[in-house]
Amino acid sequence: MDAGILALLIPIIGVSIPIVAIWSKHRQKMMEMQVGATAEASAEKAAQYASQLQRLEDRVQVLERIVTDKGYDVATQIEALRDQRRVDEAGSGIPLGLKRGERV
Repeated sequence: MDAGILALLIPIIGVSIPIVAIWSKHRQKMMEMQVGATAEASAEKAAQYASQLQRLEDRVQVLERIVTDKGYDVATQIEALRDQRRVDEAGSGIPLGLKRGERV
């Protein structure tokens, strides 16, 4: 190897070593940040799923209580709601203060 080329390569190698060290440290920090962000997002999703699961469990408990309650007559309740709707529909459209058969 020629002495001139060797004299040129020594400073280039000396300068490139710290650059490679800085670059690799930067890459490592970027990867750590990505892993941290991914773990944080996963933890947030897990918390959302847990709260949604809890809400669903609460709703199922309410439904179980309704179905298993011995004093609760579902058919009677439904019919009562239907009767109420018929009453509402029969009186609908009549302004307050007017009696049936009167016109505005």
